Amino acid sequence: MMLSLKHSTLAGIVVAAALCHFSPGLTRAKDAALQGSSPIPSGQTSSAQTPPKIPDWLSKPLTLADCLNIALANNSQIKKSQFAMEAATGQAIVNRAIVVPKVVGSMSVDRVQDRFVEQIPIPGIEIPTDHWTSGIRIQQQLFQGGNIIASLKVAKHIKEQAIYAHQASIADTLTQVRVKFYDVLLAIEEIKVNEASVKLLENELEDSQRRFKADVVPRFNVLRAEVQLANAKPPLIKARNDYRIAKNDLCNLLGYDIPKTVWDDIPLNLVGELEAEPFDIDLGVAMAHAIANRPELGALREAEIIAQQEVYRARSGYLPGIVGYGGYQGKSSDYKTDLSDVQHGWVIGGELNWTIFNGFQTKGLTDTAKANLASSQEDLVATARNIEVEVRSTYSTFIQAKETLDSQLKNVELATEALRLARALQDAGSGTQLDVLDAETSLTQARTTWVNALRDYAASLASLERAIGLNIMQESVSSSSSGTSAPSNSPIQPSTELPTLSVEPVQAPAQ
Repeated sequence: MMLSLKHSTLAGIVVAAALCHFSPGLTRAKDAALQGSSPIPSGQTSSAQTPPKIPDWLSKPLTLADCLNIALANNSQIKKSQFAMEAATGQAIVNRAIVVPKVVGSMSVDRVQDRFVEQIPIPGIEIPTDHWTSGIRIQQQLFQGGNIIASLKVAKHIKEQAIYAHQASIADTLTQVRVKFYDVLLAIEEIKVNEASVKLLENELEDSQRRFKADVVPRFNVLRAEVQLANAKPPLIKARNDYRIAKNDLCNLLGYDIPKTVWDDIPLNLVGELEAEPFDIDLGVAMAHAIANRPELGALREAEIIAQQEVYRARSGYLPGIVGYGGYQGKSSDYKTDLSDVQHGWVIGGELNWTIFNGFQTKGLTDTAKANLASSQEDLVATARNIEVEVRSTYSTFIQAKETLDSQLKNVELATEALRLARALQDAGSGTQLDVLDAETSLTQARTTWVNALRDYAASLASLERAIGLNIMQESVSSSSSGTSAPSNSPIQPSTELPTLSVEPVQAPAQ
């Protein structure tokens, strides 16, 4: 009877273990069956059925200042830079922790074999085989061969380095936003120019057909007008494609995920003008300002300081470390078997640790730190040199754009007047259709060159300001928002020689 009961108990244990082992598989099979009967296809969630959320700023016209502020809040690169700053703050806390007292609690319990304990042949004294100890202790690093001071300096400069890197990321992103904003405006103006060109050529074709029907001109004029009209359509198609791409790029910089169902009509309405903002600067002043204010150089200067402190930290391995401590400790009696007989009290003291030889580890760490220091110094010099080259290049590009713009001040007016005269001569019988078509082509080219010169000027100015290291948020966002700029102590001041030039207010072309 006892054997039977024992066997049945053992069998029950085996069955329970088997159920526990296979129940996850059964649960997964059940979940799979439920998923197979779900109306939502595999790999999709119910959220995929809901339309994407449209941000509030997308429903209103956006100025350049609006786009810059939206990019500050939503751009992925800026967000990553913010996370890097948070990580640097955490790393600074780690480095500062060396000067903060450590509170350490400990407890240990052990039992030894009876024959391992040597008893004292004195009545009333019995060495216990069970023993415990516990305590709490405050420890403070007093000296680590220079590691403490170096760690504090590293904690300070690692945060400043992250701030400079964050400023560089913001400057890069806002410059890209400005350029893409100008690209959208350029595409809109090119659409207007090419639509006007197509309209002019359509009118010319109609006029040629009417004259051909009246036996005034040969069919050759009609064919030439048709060819000119066909040649004018690809630039219009390209301008509309450039408009779509420019809006895609700008939305990406603004941190907006374009719905996959949207192809042509991206809901982005910009308000602004392509204009030539007056600006003048001496190249030498620009280069000096860049060397003093570029955040990349600030970050590299901080990296050089950190590398120098890392050398000091590596050298600290040659010197001893001193730790002071104090606390309260309790333990069981060493001569009684009663574990409740507690011995306790305060304890204070210090420790000196000095690694005499560690297999040249300290030397290796020091050599590595010195090499990293030399590398950071060379990186600073090379980056400063590259920034000077960048300033020279962007300055040259800006001068080119400015000179191109100056050369095109009256060109559109002259081309418009030339077209008017060509039509008048044709109507009077002394001009030819070729003169009219040539004048129309020249007007289209003049308008295209004009809007491209405005865009190139604005984009090159944005790149030059970035290369110089101007505060984009102060110089652009605030001035765009208020319409006026506060007096500045900067040696870089706007020029009053170049008049402000602008196109008509931008209206989105019909899709």
